[in-house]
Amino acid sequence: MPACTIEETIDIKGYVEIDTEECKGCGLCVAACVQKVLSLSPQLNRYGYHPATNEDQPCNGCGLCFYACPEPGAIRVFKAID
Repeated sequence: MPACTIEETIDIKGYVEIDTEECKGCGLCVAACVQKVLSLSPQLNRYGYHPATNEDQPCNGCGLCFYACPEPGAIRVFKAID
């Protein structure tokens, strides 16, 4: 039996929650997203920025968007093991 990683044996998914009122629309999280599930929204938030959105697309929960975001509290990343 060949060795395999935990990611191959357990279906690991993640998701991102974005506080659209905290997001300044800089796009750093969009650029950092390896799976390209983040984009800038066409709608404006109350400050006049186009906030990031993921449109409920699943991700791997790597957290690169969280670390790229300069705005504290704008992005929360969760990783769930089913």
